[in-house]
Amino acid sequence: MKPLNASLEAILFASGDAITISRLAHAVQRSESEVEQALYELADYYDNQQCGLTLLRINDKAQLCSRSDYADVVRRAIENRKPPQLSPAALEVLTIIAYRQPVTRAYVEQLRGVDSGGTISNLIEKGLITEAGRLDVVGRPILYRTTDVFLRTFSLSSLAQLPELPELTQEEQIRLGLENTEME
Repeated sequence: MKPLNASLEAILFASGDAITISRLAHAVQRSESEVEQALYELADYYDNQQCGLTLLRINDKAQLCSRSDYADVVRRAIENRKPPQLSPAALEVLTIIAYRQPVTRAYVEQLRGVDSGGTISNLIEKGLITEAGRLDVVGRPILYRTTDVFLRTFSLSSLAQLPELPELTQEEQIRLGLENTEME
């Protein structure tokens, strides 16, 4: 293994969290393009050797993780670090936020037809969503968006990897009260 690749591996292993490419480049005193190439080689190495580790890319960050193929054995060894358990309501709220972010609680509640304050609080507590500022209207409601924890939890590198949403029929749009809004 090349010294640069080994240095990056050591940093990512010691960190445990995702680190930006610019921070890695600064740490190893190399250009971001050199670091990007080394990370590509490192990811390729892990894949070709079928290691228990994988290099996860999350937007402009990199993180060393255990390969998902070994999730069950890792979970058995580390029982106290279970992934967040999500109720159907939490998954529904998380889906709305992931696809329509940033959104307000009122928007989520309008789509769901029920109070979602407790569910949003639980998702914040689990680190899956976070506040993303305030909407510039009367009352200045809080906007919510997903986090890097959300991406890691669902093994996504970016939101672009979310599956396509099916088109809503006109009847479904009317039922959801979306008949006069543009669908993305």
